[in-house]
Amino acid sequence: MSRTVHCVKLGQEAEGLERPPIPGPLGQRIFENVSKQAWSKWVAHQTMLINEYRLSLAEAKSRAFLTEEMDKFFFGGELASTQFIPPKP
Repeated sequence: MSRTVHCVKLGQEAEGLERPPIPGPLGQRIFENVSKQAWSKWVAHQTMLINEYRLSLAEAKSRAFLTEEMDKFFFGGELASTQFIPPKP
């Protein structure tokens, strides 16, 4: 039987994640308060951020940015802009 959580993103009871998605306190907080469906929405948003900001996950600065955005996405705060701005020629 799958576990359910009251998802902070969806505002309803939904199927929870099987394990914390990332290590540390933020991962545990997400595990306890975020559903699989909301996590899937984050993965899509994260992919968009990586592409639009041209992030390299090998860089600590990029990983820190995504962690901060993840916290904002689930638990409140102003998210980074995701409107595509083409590079100047």
